[in-house]
Amino acid sequence: MAQEPGTFHIAETTVNAWTFEGQPGALGGTTVTLVEGGSFCVSTCNGDITPGGAQGLYHADTRLVSRLELKVDEAPIESLRTINPEPYHAIFLGRTGPRPGQAESTMLVIRDRYVGGGLREDLTLRNMSDEAAGCTIALHIGSDLADLFEVKGGRVMHVADVEMTSDISGLLVASATRGRGARIMSNPMPTATMGLLSFRVVVPARGDWTVALQVNPIVDGEETPAWFSAHHPVEHAEPARRRADWERLAPVVTTSNRTVAQVLAKSKEDLGSLRLFEEDKPGEPPSVAAGAPWFMTLFGRDSLLTSWMALPMDQSLALGTLRRLARVQGRAEEPLSEEEPGKIMHELRFGVQDGVSAHDGHVYFGSVDSTPLFVMLLGELRRWGLYEEAVEELLPHADAALDWITRSADPFLYYRRKTDHGLLNQGWKDSVDGVNFADGTLARPPIALAEVQGYVYAAYIARSHFAREAGDPVLQEQWIERAMRLRDAFDEMFWLPDRGYYAMGLDRAGRPIDGLGSNMGHCLWTGIVNEERAASVAEHLLSPEMFTGFGIRTLASSMGAYNPMSYHNGSVWPHDSALVTAGLMRYGFEEEARQVAFGLLDAAKAFNWRLPELFCGFGRDEFPEPVPFPTSCAPQAWASAAPIQLMRSLLRLDPCVPQNKVWMSPVGLTSMKIAGLQLAGARVTVDVDGGEVAVTGLPEHVTVVGAPRPPLTAVLEEIH
Repeated sequence: MAQEPGTFHIAETTVNAWTFEGQPGALGGTTVTLVEGGSFCVSTCNGDITPGGAQGLYHADTRLVSRLELKVDEAPIESLRTINPEPYHAIFLGRTGPRPGQAESTMLVIRDRYVGGGLREDLTLRNMSDEAAGCTIALHIGSDLADLFEVKGGRVMHVADVEMTSDISGLLVASATRGRGARIMSNPMPTATMGLLSFRVVVPARGDWTVALQVNPIVDGEETPAWFSAHHPVEHAEPARRRADWERLAPVVTTSNRTVAQVLAKSKEDLGSLRLFEEDKPGEPPSVAAGAPWFMTLFGRDSLLTSWMALPMDQSLALGTLRRLARVQGRAEEPLSEEEPGKIMHELRFGVQDGVSAHDGHVYFGSVDSTPLFVMLLGELRRWGLYEEAVEELLPHADAALDWITRSADPFLYYRRKTDHGLLNQGWKDSVDGVNFADGTLARPPIALAEVQGYVYAAYIARSHFAREAGDPVLQEQWIERAMRLRDAFDEMFWLPDRGYYAMGLDRAGRPIDGLGSNMGHCLWTGIVNEERAASVAEHLLSPEMFTGFGIRTLASSMGAYNPMSYHNGSVWPHDSALVTAGLMRYGFEEEARQVAFGLLDAAKAFNWRLPELFCGFGRDEFPEPVPFPTSCAPQAWASAAPIQLMRSLLRLDPCVPQNKVWMSPVGLTSMKIAGLQLAGARVTVDVDGGEVAVTGLPEHVTVVGAPRPPLTAVLEEIH
C-alpha cells in the first residue's frame, strides 16, 4: 500500500545548525558545511573556499570548485555572521574595509548560498553611505576536479588535462580523462579571464548591487543545471519542495523535556538533509547517506542501521534503502570489489577509481554485517505493518542474502578480505586496530565478530516469521532450528566464564578475542544472549571501565589497547550506545538503559544538540563535558538517528502488527505526545502522562499491550 513518509516536527523549537564555528574538524579551522543529497560545500565563515586544503564544492564524489575567493577592491571580506536557515542554505554576512576617507566600513556584503547538484549564490553589496561607491569585485575561481578520496586522504593528484576556458557567460572547467567538469556562470555577465570573474560596478547611495552566480556540474560529459537555479525562485527548487513536504508530513512531538525536544529536532533536521533521491526514479522513496562531509553516499551497514533507528520518524527511509541496496545486490564473484552472489554492498561511490569514471557508481562489498542487517530491517518493516506489498517483493532478495550467509557460516559468519585492496576489518569497527585481545594484541582475520553473529541470529528469526505468515510451518521450523543452533554455539564459544562477558570475536584459529568491548551490547539488542548471562553482561557494560557517564566506550579502559582519543579503542559512538540501550531494555535492565540514554542526551546538549559520529571516551568524573573527537563527522546518519532510537527504547515501543499487538511501556518519560506516528497503515497519537501511555488511531484489530516486550524465551514460544 502507498504510504506517506513521516518526519518529526518539534513544536517548541526551531533549529538552525549547520555551522561548525569554533569546533575542530577533519577540515581544520573554522568551517561551514552545507549539504543536500550527494552534494556538499565546505567553506570558511565568510563564504570563501580557500585552496590548498579540503574545502570545496563537491558533487558526484568530485570537487568541482577548489577555490572561490571574493575580494572587493583587492581586499578580502571580513566575516560578521553566518546564518543557516536550512541544511543546504547559508547566508554569509560580511563587510569590506573602510573606503578612502572613511573611519569605518559602510559596505555590507551578503552571500546568499544554496547547495545541491551544484551551487547558486546571490552576491549583494549594500551601500550604507550617502554617497555612491565605485567598486572592483573579483571572484578568484579554481578547480582541480579531484576525487573525494584523494582530497580526504591528502593525496590530490594532478590531472594534466584539466582545462579552464572563459566565454561570455563565465568559465568552463573540464577534464576528458575524468569525464568531470563544471560551468560557472553569472548574471549580469562578468569580465571572465583565466580563474577570474570580475565586475566594475557603482553601488548607489543607500542602495544595492547584486549578481547571481551558478555552478553547474558536468558528469560523464553531460552538464546538468544546479538544483537551485538562478533563473527560478528558490522555493520552486526540488530540495526546497522536498523539505517543505518533510516538514508538512512530520509527526509532531510535544514534550516538557527541553533537551529531548531540542535533540530530536536536530536529528530530524540532519536526517532530512542526508536523504538521497535518485533523479531517474521520481516518486521512489529516498535512501540515506552515511554522513557529511566525506560519506555523502549510500552505505550498507550505516544506511541500514540508520533506517532501523529512524523508523519512528520516517519509515520511507527503510524502504528506499532496502530497494536501492537490492538493486545492487551481489550477483557474481569479483575479488577486487569483494562481490559475491547475494551479498549486500558496503559502499557506493561515483568518483574516479583507477582512472575510470562510473556514472552508475563503483560498488564495494567489503562488509560482513550489511547482509544480515538487510534481512533484519526487512523483517522489522513487516513488524511495523508497513509497505506489505513492497516487503513481499523484497523477500527474494532477503533469501538471496540468507543464501550467502548460510554458504559462508559454519556456524559462525567470518570475514576476510579477498585482496589487499579491501578493508582489513569488515565489521563496524573497521579501523586496522579496531579488533584486539585484552592485552592489546591485534586480532588477525578471518574473524567472527560477536555482534555479527547476533545480526545473523536475528535475520534467521525474521525469516521464520515470514515463513509462519506464509503458512509454511516446515520452513518456519527450519529457520528457528538454525537460529537456536547458532545461539547455543555462540554461547559455548564466545562466553568467557572466567571474565563474565562475551568475547569480542573469534580469530583465525577459533580463539576467543577476549577484549572487553561494546560488541556484546549489540548481542543484547538482537536477542542472542543467553538470559542467564545477561545480568553479567549488563554489569560489565555499566562498569566504570565501560560507561563514561555520557555513553558506552567501544573498548574498556582496563584493556591493553585502550585509548580514549582513538577511533575505535575507547571512544564513544552514539549509535553504538543507542543500540546497547535498546539491548539493555530488551532484557529488562530499565535503570541501566535509562542511565545510558540520558547520558547520551546530556552529551548531545553539550554538542549544541547534535550528537557527532563519535567523541572521546574520557570519564564524566574527570571532565564534566564530553571531549570532541577531532575528525568526527557531523552530521552523521546513525548518530543523528540515535536519539530517535533512544526515544523508542524509553517508550519501550515494539510493534508486531502481524500478530495485532503493539507493546509500549514508557521508562524515564513522564510527559510526551507524538501525533502522526505511522504504524499499521495508520497515523496514530501516543500520549505519555506520568508514565501512563494512551494510543489512539490504531486499527481496531491492533491491541496496545501496556507492558514491555516479552523476554527471549517467550518470543520463541510466540514464534511456535
